Amino acid sequence: MKPDVDLVSVFTFEGQGGNPCPIVVDGQGLAPDDMQAVARRHGHESGFVMPPASQDYDLGLRFWVPNHEMEMCGHATIGALWLLASQGALPGDTVRIETRSGPVTGFVRHDASNAPSVEITQPAGRVAALTAAQTQDVLGVLGIDRHDLLDLPIQNAVTSRVKTLVPIKDVDRLNALKSDMPAVEAVCNRIGSTGLYPYAVQERRTQIFEARQFPRSSGYPEDAATGIAAAALSFGLLANGLVEATDKPITVFQGRAMGALSAIGVRLGFAGGRAIGCLLGGAVERMERAPWPS
Repeated sequence: MKPDVDLVSVFTFEGQGGNPCPIVVDGQGLAPDDMQAVARRHGHESGFVMPPASQDYDLGLRFWVPNHEMEMCGHATIGALWLLASQGALPGDTVRIETRSGPVTGFVRHDASNAPSVEITQPAGRVAALTAAQTQDVLGVLGIDRHDLLDLPIQNAVTSRVKTLVPIKDVDRLNALKSDMPAVEAVCNRIGSTGLYPYAVQERRTQIFEARQFPRSSGYPEDAATGIAAAALSFGLLANGLVEATDKPITVFQGRAMGALSAIGVRLGFAGGRAIGCLLGGAVERMERAPWPS
């Protein structure tokens, strides 16, 4: 018999919104077609807990979207750890995770009622400005011009996957953007990106930002919450002087235009004044248990 699929929503805000995520906590023995069938049935990034290939790890995770397998998915990792912690099925509060993008460490805390919260590591981000021609290419796909941008470059940034950071002048312009899936895929292929991540400053003093994610080829036009993109954005914000070079929390709201406002938390880490990585976290809500796709 195939295992059940647990549905959770990750990066919720005040108990609502978030990114729905199917999780299979016993993925051992599943074929790639089985995992892709789950992602296609539910239409979301899906996470599958596997035995690790090495004793250096406590568990392995694989991730699928409807169109293909992914090397890493932040919210599926957080959702899987939260679900396992809720079931008392983790070996401890620090968990070593094997993913196809490299090692990830998860940290689990429990509140007074024993409810878990999860943060996961991401490596230090790399940020590079697009060329003038690439910049015009991105602007054309989004149907905007330089007047709609802050006086900052469009940049490719990466912790686990490359995202293209587009600094929109204000939140209203951000949420008025339209996505053309084939055009987004084409431009992302040309600039070496897995998704466009336009963002705006909501309140710089408290390090609150808003963003949208138009993925390259996931099989849907927009994500309600994208942890890996928010992690990459945080290093872009640091490079652009929009956040402090400290571990002060950064909040990225996403999904407002979809009617699913979500909140992603990032904390940058430093050693000797140099950014060495970040912690990515957010609230999780259980949705339902679903049968295996027929």
